Amino acid sequence: MTQRIRLLPFVIGVTLSAASHAQESTPAVATPEACFSIESDAARLACYDSALGRSQSDTRQADEQARAAKAAEAQARAQAKAEADANAETLDGKDTLGEHRQRRLGAWFRADDPSDEAVIANAGRGSLLDSRWELAKDSKLGVFQMRGYKPVYLLPAFWTSSNNERPSSPNPNNTVTEAQDLQDVEAKFQLSFKTKFAENLFGDNGDLWGAYTQSSRWQVYNSDQSRPFRETNYEPEVMLVFRNSYSLGGWKGRMTGISLNHQSNGRGDPLSRSWNRLIGSVGLDRENWALVMRAWHRFDEDASDDNNADILDYVGRGDAMLTYTRDGHILTVLGRHSLRGGDQSHGALQVDYGFPINRAFRAHVQLFHGYGESLIDYNHKATYIGLGISLLDWY
Repeated sequence: MTQRIRLLPFVIGVTLSAASHAQESTPAVATPEACFSIESDAARLACYDSALGRSQSDTRQADEQARAAKAAEAQARAQAKAEADANAETLDGKDTLGEHRQRRLGAWFRADDPSDEAVIANAGRGSLLDSRWELAKDSKLGVFQMRGYKPVYLLPAFWTSSNNERPSSPNPNNTVTEAQDLQDVEAKFQLSFKTKFAENLFGDNGDLWGAYTQSSRWQVYNSDQSRPFRETNYEPEVMLVFRNSYSLGGWKGRMTGISLNHQSNGRGDPLSRSWNRLIGSVGLDRENWALVMRAWHRFDEDASDDNNADILDYVGRGDAMLTYTRDGHILTVLGRHSLRGGDQSHGALQVDYGFPINRAFRAHVQLFHGYGESLIDYNHKATYIGLGISLLDWY
């Protein structure tokens, strides 16, 4: 037991060191000279932006320029159409119907000004969602470089109001009959990163990303049970992300995505849990706010092999995540629901808050209430409170 306790600082150090490459943290205060030595393109660009005072005004300027370019394009098309209609009325008898149609088509499908296209493609440059997904044309930093995805954190104290000592499922092969000896305080940590496989698959839009997230709940204080890892969830996914440019009630529609997602805990029966999903997502932002909404379809499995047949009625059929960030402080609220009523009405709410404590880390507080804090607890309702640290930057 003593040897395992001595390994804890080493495991924590390795975890945070590896995660720092994925999160591409940037110094809170930097000079242009200090950014030169950063190897990662994404982190170096963020460092220069910080050092040179790049702010939300850049985003508003890019949006305004794109709006002006769209308006000019629409006006040019309207003028060309009007001229074509006027010319059509004065055609002599020798002009044919086919020539008339060609003139009208020419008015609608004229060659666009390349400079206008570039301006429109850069709408939203510097926004919150652009900073995470490289949506604008000039924000793209190439393929096969590590990027931050979900928060990377270590919570040495993770308390629950209700231990799930007998995890259950509609499948009798996945129901635990003997109670587990669990403590209500454990440790939790999460690693997450993404990388771009291909970009601009459709003209100057459409990027293919791959991502991996792993979160573990460790009964590190449970010496009587040899300090086991109670639950680890593995989540690889592939995402196709498109840039958007529209307005909705003061919010700017920035992105649309579709992804294939697998999540499992890698355990044998009766503790095995897993599912596969097709997920559609929409992202909007404004100033210091970002909103990402998702809905998913679960791929059916054979009833005899399904570890968690009713997972949609607990973990839900969709979620929404609202993020606010300012001066290094980040607040994220994630809600999900089954989108059903009566006995099938279940969901969860998770709040994460982080604030800087030095140039590399944030203090991190996590609050969760509802169903599905982990896969093994997908149909177990509880409240969880976690305290620890997270890496800069997860937004």
